[in-house]
Amino acid sequence: MASSTYLKRHVKALAALAVAALVPAFALASSADSAGAEALAPQALPSAFDDVDDVPLPDPDLWERIRLGFELEPLDSPLVAEQEDWYASRPDYIKRFVDRGSLYLHYIVEQVEKRHMPTEIALLPVVESAFTPNARSHAKASGLWQFIPSTGKNFGLKQNWWVDKRNDIVAATNAALDYLQKLHDEFGSWELALAAYNCGEGCVSRAVAWNQKRGLPTDYLSLRLPPETQGYVPKLMAVKNIVLSPATYGIELDSVPDQPYFTTVKAPAKIDVKLAAQLAGMSEEEFNALNPQHRKPVAVASDGTLVLPLDKAEAFEENLENYDKPLVSWTTYNARRGEYVDSIARRHGLTRRELLAVNDTLRLDKRMRLRYAQPVLVPIRRSASAHRGAATLRTASAGGGGSHASNAGGNTRWYVVRHGDTLYAIARRFDSEVDALRRLNGLSAHAVLHTGMRLRVPDSR
Repeated sequence: MASSTYLKRHVKALAALAVAALVPAFALASSADSAGAEALAPQALPSAFDDVDDVPLPDPDLWERIRLGFELEPLDSPLVAEQEDWYASRPDYIKRFVDRGSLYLHYIVEQVEKRHMPTEIALLPVVESAFTPNARSHAKASGLWQFIPSTGKNFGLKQNWWVDKRNDIVAATNAALDYLQKLHDEFGSWELALAAYNCGEGCVSRAVAWNQKRGLPTDYLSLRLPPETQGYVPKLMAVKNIVLSPATYGIELDSVPDQPYFTTVKAPAKIDVKLAAQLAGMSEEEFNALNPQHRKPVAVASDGTLVLPLDKAEAFEENLENYDKPLVSWTTYNARRGEYVDSIARRHGLTRRELLAVNDTLRLDKRMRLRYAQPVLVPIRRSASAHRGAATLRTASAGGGGSHASNAGGNTRWYVVRHGDTLYAIARRFDSEVDALRRLNGLSAHAVLHTGMRLRVPDSR
């Protein structure tokens, strides 16, 4: 790895020069009690370093680790410079993908290094998705690594009503690296492997065969490839060059610590996303950033794990062990063809908007009826005994210790319905269930709430 040795040598040399340039010869001081200024004696210089390796350097971050693993040769193409200009003119864009990528990059780098791949591969999600974990393309590709449905299935990434494993940070990273290694083994070049990752194995194989038949070179730059693929590797090389020397392009890369950000924890087969986030002491947005494979408000841990920040894993496990209420508040309703969305929503204490927010894949006609029989996610109806038996949760914070959560007692109080309220929203607000509110207020399944209406709700004060 000649390029790595070259880079290490120059990093050390620059460090030594920086230390030498910063050493002052003299320091001047003024006396507050005297009219004139007196020169002080020269400061003692530190002992010379016998070896440049002894020069103290700042703690290296993840970018430094990535730079030392670069192996791909420079690409002699004007497209590289074009892409460098494109990125350099968008510092805010770079800042955003660095911010998103800081959650995932350490894991990706570790997996790349374990497979002895060049660390340029760890930067490929910049090109594919700008580190947006649930990014979708017009070609139906999805996730950090932009797997299309068929390729995802070929590499074990399950896609169903509950989950899309193409968006799974851990599973998709391992699948992408498996695929890239396979392509490298097939074509014998990382540039051709990357091209095939973009346009497909058949696309590159045909281009290679076309050149071979005519006695032409078969390297990446010599092949007749689709325009997008012709710019694909240059784009990655532009990202590499900016990471290698950001100051050259007027870019300041935010530091990314060279340490793991997340870990996997054992999880129940199903748990509400909102509850899982609460037990971990994080927002739903933060939870979804690490677990973007879940397509519904219920996390279905088919492999028995969830991904959490390293500093929140222990709190989650402790809180989950102490939690003795139901873990899931949603279930599936097998709706019939022709049923109205409004009717289903009203029956389950939701507005149309609330129902569609958690069922964004429903196929509807112009009259908001189901085009065919399909499952619909709705709140679970709890029995009265189950609701009365709901117990107290002690929640531990990530920093240790615990706090006592509210416990729904037997007392009730009046609540005045406001504009936009639904039974479901009111039940969530007062830690209750839709069925319990209906029974408490003698409401039928088809009852409609009105602004100003008074309802009895649990009083946890």
